Amino acid sequence: MYKTFNEDRTFIENKFHDTSKPFDPYNRMAYHGYEYPENTGISDEEILEGLRVNSKEWGTLPHPIAKAKAIEFVLKNTKIDTNEHDYFIGIYSVNRLIRETTFDKWRNETFDNIIPEIKEKNDSFNKSGAIAIWPDFDHVIPDWDSIMTLGFSGLLKRAEKYHKAHELDGSLTPKMSAHFQGIEIQYRAIIDFVKRLYDYASTKQFPKAQRIKTCLGHLIEGAPTDFYEALQLIYIYFMISESVDFYQVRSLGNGLDSTLYSFYIKDLNSGRYTQDEIKEFLAYFFMQWSAIGNYWGQPFYLGGTNKDGSTKINQLSYDIINVYFDLGIYNPKIQIKFNSNTPKDFIQIILKNTRKSNGNVVFCCEPAMVKAAMGYGATYDEALNLDISGCYETRVRANEVSTSTGYVNAPKALLYVLSNGFDNTINKQIGIHTGELSEFKTFDDFYFAVIKQWEYLIEESIRCANQFEKYFEYINPSLMYSATIEDSLKKGLDAYQCGVKFNNSAMLNCGFATLVDSIMAVKEFVYDKKEVTLKELKNILDNNWENNEILRSKIINSPHKYGNGDFEADKYAEMLSQWFCTKVNNRPNSRGGIYKAQLHSAMQFVFQGNKTGATPDGRKSGEEVSKNGSPSIGADKEGVTALINSMIGIKPYLYCESACLDVMLHSSAVEGDDGIDAMYILLENYMNRLGMSIQFNVFNAETLKDAQKNPKKYENLQVRVCGWNVLWNNLSKKEQDAYIKRAENII
Repeated sequence: MYKTFNEDRTFIENKFHDTSKPFDPYNRMAYHGYEYPENTGISDEEILEGLRVNSKEWGTLPHPIAKAKAIEFVLKNTKIDTNEHDYFIGIYSVNRLIRETTFDKWRNETFDNIIPEIKEKNDSFNKSGAIAIWPDFDHVIPDWDSIMTLGFSGLLKRAEKYHKAHELDGSLTPKMSAHFQGIEIQYRAIIDFVKRLYDYASTKQFPKAQRIKTCLGHLIEGAPTDFYEALQLIYIYFMISESVDFYQVRSLGNGLDSTLYSFYIKDLNSGRYTQDEIKEFLAYFFMQWSAIGNYWGQPFYLGGTNKDGSTKINQLSYDIINVYFDLGIYNPKIQIKFNSNTPKDFIQIILKNTRKSNGNVVFCCEPAMVKAAMGYGATYDEALNLDISGCYETRVRANEVSTSTGYVNAPKALLYVLSNGFDNTINKQIGIHTGELSEFKTFDDFYFAVIKQWEYLIEESIRCANQFEKYFEYINPSLMYSATIEDSLKKGLDAYQCGVKFNNSAMLNCGFATLVDSIMAVKEFVYDKKEVTLKELKNILDNNWENNEILRSKIINSPHKYGNGDFEADKYAEMLSQWFCTKVNNRPNSRGGIYKAQLHSAMQFVFQGNKTGATPDGRKSGEEVSKNGSPSIGADKEGVTALINSMIGIKPYLYCESACLDVMLHSSAVEGDDGIDAMYILLENYMNRLGMSIQFNVFNAETLKDAQKNPKKYENLQVRVCGWNVLWNNLSKKEQDAYIKRAENII
């Protein structure tokens, strides 16, 4: 099995960047793995110059048309390749070349000329680390059912049909007409791009050439006819949307196993492909994203529940995970819709690989996710059939967009109480005036001030987002995506602006456990035990705990921490969490949708941590803050059962966008078949108690310390970070130290 793939693997690994040279996964699209044939197109620099020249003419056009023409220019002129070492096409220009003359230009116009006060506010929030906030265009899931059924040409014809219908019934406005024209220009350009690839493949004689040519010929005409063609269509759509159109696709398929299953069964039954041949195609397919090297990982999900209560896990689901684990890769990343009907042996395969390598899988528990989606207005059928986006976010299929609007740094709210709203990071008033420290006579006074500072940050996030989200269509028309959403075409509206049923925005609760633990420390040591005054504590924090290690040690070793099943800490965690969700959920946004609370941090636990001073929980300045729904580093000392009790207490489903718990298990605790059974029981218990998403790292501190000292021995060691995996050796020492610290407390 994989004989041909194994011969080609090294080539594909170097398809997007030369693996022997330094590589920045945050800037992954700026690389080329090899030079494509010169006669297939022009260089990126020449394309950029052509875009600059042509933008002088396009500058007077409506933005959807101008953007479509820019995309058309890139697709017409980029170099292309079909290669003897790969079943998937090559597009050379993958660095979003249109951004200078479209996205950047229109975004700057919006913030500089239309809403300059919001630009200034956003800049201050981002620099201070109080809120990470920007226009988000990287969380879309197209309607893959439409793509698979219609293909590019069918999507074009459907858009043309609705364009004509609006014209005939008199509802076609100039804005709507420009939107449809943009879609039509772009989809004709995509079809012409596939024709270029077909013509190029027709000149080749290597063994894969005829299959590639036949595939591309069918994709010119319409929908895919077999499993391989369906994979190729997903890949081409992704590459153009991600690398040219400026919209990151955050799920491959509406459940990859569900989207591909009909092709799988048809091909096996007809004898077109054997199961081993299909697995080989999957190996080539997955390796594309491994080679791209997106730091955040490229997601897809498997499984789910049918309306009759049966599982959607099928034989293809098993083939997908077996191929994935056989390859030993950590990108793409996989979400599993987990329910009581999910076959136990399927989950055990995943758990065994998680134990072995911290496989890049997160379990998304359906009962809580259904409850979460219904909490923002989805019907039961919509919630049951929802897509999973990005790391583990909920999406009503083909009828929801949700932007990651503002990452609110909860610990900053507490620090702003101590500084009366002044931010020492940038020497500027960022928070509100809540009073001098001498005014906080009781813990009640202090606690209420924290709530008011936190409320201010949330309200400012919403106020800023409500201003700039009005201009999404102006900044970045969603042409390729909109064409896949039939409801958007019926309305004649941009799907990312107002064209779907749920035009939502997410507000993220970051550093939550750090906030809880800091509040508990103030309560215990300032107000209950009176070991330090609030003013003294502020001075200690301003000096980063210097010469105060005894107090710091007492605070760090206090049992009143989130993640330990401590009654008092968990009660405050529950109510603070409920307060955040109540404040955010179902607030109207500026696009006809609502806000959704999210307990997720992405990389802000590091980025915001760098900009956050020392906190009362014992954390030092610049150290990472807590991430997701997880405890602070080293705070969870009572075992995984206590940790889960703390997480369940905050009712994760109230975070109707997503909430995830990161669990670290000691390798000795999950050895053998009994260890896998223990992991399964833990997972099942979490689901039954309405936990949402959960993911695992299986470590021991000794291994991590050795890996830090001897990196060459551990080149394949993976670490689950926030909603994705990275190689241990790619973490900074500071990040590695944080994992070691938490591993030392595993019991």
